[in-house]
Amino acid sequence: MEELKEIYDRMTFLRQRGIKMKEMAEKAGFSPSVLSAIYSTVLPAYFKNKEKGQGEDEALTNALVWVNNVSKKKLLGSLTSLKTALFAMEASPKNYSEEAPIPFLGQLENGMRNTLNHTANYNGTYISYSLSSGSRSLKIEPYLIAPAENGSYVEVIHNNAYGVTHRGAAMINGSNHLFLMFNENQPPQLALFHICLKLPMYDRPPFLRGIYMCFDYNYNPVARRILFVKHSDSIARDEFLKLKGELKAREVLNEKEMAYYDYTCQPEDIIRMCNIPSPQMTEEDLIIEKKILSM
Repeated sequence: MEELKEIYDRMTFLRQRGIKMKEMAEKAGFSPSVLSAIYSTVLPAYFKNKEKGQGEDEALTNALVWVNNVSKKKLLGSLTSLKTALFAMEASPKNYSEEAPIPFLGQLENGMRNTLNHTANYNGTYISYSLSSGSRSLKIEPYLIAPAENGSYVEVIHNNAYGVTHRGAAMINGSNHLFLMFNENQPPQLALFHICLKLPMYDRPPFLRGIYMCFDYNYNPVARRILFVKHSDSIARDEFLKLKGELKAREVLNEKEMAYYDYTCQPEDIIRMCNIPSPQMTEEDLIIEKKILSM
């Protein structure tokens, strides 16, 4: 019964190449329900029974008790023709037309559209606090969260500490998290920069806490703690653009800023990654990476 393993592997391969069970059934002269039962129930049970030490005949008999539309006699009598039909089928790569929808992109579009109905408590201007990439300074930057002027999504505007303005989009995941998403580079280059803010059970919260992920100066990913403090409920873009980001050394922080620094700028508030130049790639590289990044 070695043919059973070959048939199962061939069906798995064809499915991975985009061939539907209905097409295989038509080619082999089986009904789709019977062939589906053989593939999804009978053969996996048969292989498990063999692993338990059962003989081939006993393993198949016990596997067939899980279905009521496949007989042992018909299955054994059809193995050769089934195998021949499956191996005769072409397995060309599945082609995706430019018009074919990508489910994930559709989910993003729907999510951004639905977010418009759930951000009233969070719209406005915020000042963010996090650790600077190039120093131990506190990075202070304004963000605006507001419905886009065309009314189709929630826009996020970010004035960074180096005088650059980024425009992105916001999306709420259920009622727990608010994602802010940007491209830090100019098109066509892409450097994703996103923030995940935890939404508290609080009406118009004075601050939001989260994690943001971006790239450091060597384009290695880094995640940091970030704090958003509400600055104003105003969503006037011209007023917002007058706000500038800055870097402040620890020595010149006021009492509130020191509390923000202590919350966001400690070693445990940063997760870094990098590639160690090693042709061997052994477990020793993992130890070296953590040592380098903890310095």
